Amino acid sequence: MRRLLLASSSKYRQELLSRLRLPFTSCAPAIDETPHPGESAEQLVCRLAAQKAQALAETHPDHLIIGSDQVATLGDSILGKPHTFERARRQLQAASGTTVRFLTGLALLDSRSGRIQSDCVPFTVHFRELDDARIERYLQLEQPYDCAGSFKAEGLGISLFRATEGTDVTSLVGLPLIRLVDMLLAEGVEVP
Repeated sequence: MRRLLLASSSKYRQELLSRLRLPFTSCAPAIDETPHPGESAEQLVCRLAAQKAQALAETHPDHLIIGSDQVATLGDSILGKPHTFERARRQLQAASGTTVRFLTGLALLDSRSGRIQSDCVPFTVHFRELDDARIERYLQLEQPYDCAGSFKAEGLGISLFRATEGTDVTSLVGLPLIRLVDMLLAEGVEVP
């Protein structure tokens, strides 16, 4: 079986990939994640997912390398990882009663042939009306400061949602497993 490499140090992506019960290793790629002028959110995540995989190709020959990148968008604004309580509070206040769209770029690179498959998987979250007290309670309990959009859907963050829309809920956490399985099957990897 071909060796799998996850081009990420994200514990969330590692936990998701482990669901497929395929052996893999992970390594963080060193790339510049600065958006290009005029680049759409979708273009950004697709480019970064591919660059993450390609950055590790030379040092990991004969691997299938998985790259993924995600942004959350509120209207025309991109919501990054908040890193602090105050930024997380502002993000959740802005999301209250609205819709946030998550775009997850996914790339699978065969480092032996150079063939790359890529896609962007959208997922939409409709937020409940959130008052300041609820936002503060949530942030103190879960501290989702390393998560785009300031919540953990796999945890208590689900309580902030009114509804969700999308073909693959794992894309919300940052690695769309349904689409990844399609890509792995195209490379001859048997799952399960």
